[in-house]
Amino acid sequence: MRIREAGDSAMLMELGAPRPEASDAIDAELNTRAIRIAHAIRQRRIAGVRDVVSAFRSVAVFFDPLVTDVAAVTGALEAGRDDERSEEPGKLVEVPVVYGGDAGPDLADVAAFAGVTPEAVVERHASRTYRVFMLGFLPGFPYMAGVDDKIATPRRPTPRARVPAGSVGIAGRQTGIYPCESPGGWQIIGRTRLEMFDPERSSPALLAPGDIVRFVPVSSGTDTVVGRGFTPRQAGREGPPYAGPTYDLATRYITVLRPGLLTTIQDAGRWGYQHLGVSVSGPMDPFAHRFANSLLGNAPDAATLEATILGPELRFEHRARIAIAGGDLQPTLDSTQLSTGDVVQCAGGSVLRFGDRRSGARAYVAVDGGIAVPRVLGSRSTHVTSGLGGMDGRALRSGDRIALGPSPSPSSSRSSLRHGSYGAGDALLRVMRGPQADDFHPSALDVLQRTRFTISPQSDRMGYRLRGGTLPTLPASGEMTSGATVLGAVQVPPSGQPILLMADRQTTGGYPQIAVVITADLPLAAQLAPGDTVRFELCRRSDAIAALTEQERVFLGDG
Repeated sequence: MRIREAGDSAMLMELGAPRPEASDAIDAELNTRAIRIAHAIRQRRIAGVRDVVSAFRSVAVFFDPLVTDVAAVTGALEAGRDDERSEEPGKLVEVPVVYGGDAGPDLADVAAFAGVTPEAVVERHASRTYRVFMLGFLPGFPYMAGVDDKIATPRRPTPRARVPAGSVGIAGRQTGIYPCESPGGWQIIGRTRLEMFDPERSSPALLAPGDIVRFVPVSSGTDTVVGRGFTPRQAGREGPPYAGPTYDLATRYITVLRPGLLTTIQDAGRWGYQHLGVSVSGPMDPFAHRFANSLLGNAPDAATLEATILGPELRFEHRARIAIAGGDLQPTLDSTQLSTGDVVQCAGGSVLRFGDRRSGARAYVAVDGGIAVPRVLGSRSTHVTSGLGGMDGRALRSGDRIALGPSPSPSSSRSSLRHGSYGAGDALLRVMRGPQADDFHPSALDVLQRTRFTISPQSDRMGYRLRGGTLPTLPASGEMTSGATVLGAVQVPPSGQPILLMADRQTTGGYPQIAVVITADLPLAAQLAPGDTVRFELCRRSDAIAALTEQERVFLGDG
């Protein structure tokens, strides 16, 4: 067992490393301990703890570094290891599956790999029970182990662009169920109509870590539906504009004339659900988001609009005060140039536009009273991949109408706040050692610090792919067991080319994290765009906390 820091805002306990001789029984025992420890920490209700996530053989604790006592988190992890109390025993869930045909397009390939008939694959897959080790990748996606070695087929060489909701797949000795349509590389052998995740249920995920699953073959049309169907609309899909709630004369709202490159609604994030596979999301630049809200006297977690590189065109149908923070995308209001940090009164009919990117990559538009779309799992933040929050879980479209909340008193605004500037496409980010830093070659951290990386065009809110250098790894002693990912982590796939994980990252991953960007420098990372460059510099926890404390002074009136 080892406890490691995962940056300045997370701790990770690893209960055991993968071993060739490990059996299903050993894996289940370690997983039971991880679930038990996570439950014990949640019960302690430590101040500032935001999320507790159990994985195959590990537990991650996410917290506010300015509120939480790190020693208390470490003590809770150590105490939880020896706590014999547990949650309620996992439930047995039978999952009806239509195997083969359109529902299971890879069944024949799995049969060919195993050297058996498709009917034998179905018999072997359905004859076992499977333990749910963790949820990740997508909200409610269960990672289950114990697939018969004979049919344990590797992932597809090329992932599919779209895997239908309810698809049952195999990836080696793992099996899982896709809760919603998404890209995926697992071998699809069947499909169920059970609703795996519904954000409106009291328990959104159908399955939980520790549950036992039995697959039941059924003929097409005989399986039943549970729930209303989790079918999110993702960015770019066809569909009508979002009209929002029913409007009356007292409701203020904004009309989207042009949506910009990628404009989404974000608040402080969807904390508390990572153990269900739900991304935190929230603003890429949390400082700019909070700064814009503070200028207007909004609550720090009020929802804003996050505009990326090419901003939207918005018409204010009613009077409103606005503030813009973050990158300089040259905003204008009715042809009047605005500056970052200005508080501006908009008349009914006023139009906000953006020009070319001058500095930074993301601007935040706060409106007095905040954006008032419905909360989903406690947050208004948009997570496009899973289709949660915001405007039907997607980016803005032309014709959308965005409702505004009640305006706070103008006397509560903070017009004296001052916003710093962003560099011209290059950032030096301070990092702490990552939770798997020891799994790399001793020279890897030096290479990380000596290299100037370029942000690849294949970068988005989930993560930045970095080009310009390859980090040396140690000879693999076994595939890393999937565990929790951390915001700002420098994750390294087998290619050695790092990925910097950002706000929409998946909650779990199977690549080691060599370093983690400190919380105070995440705003700098957020303002980078493809083609920009980034460097990394190691620092200590004390440096990270000092930098965050200094940043916090801006909101206390001391900076």
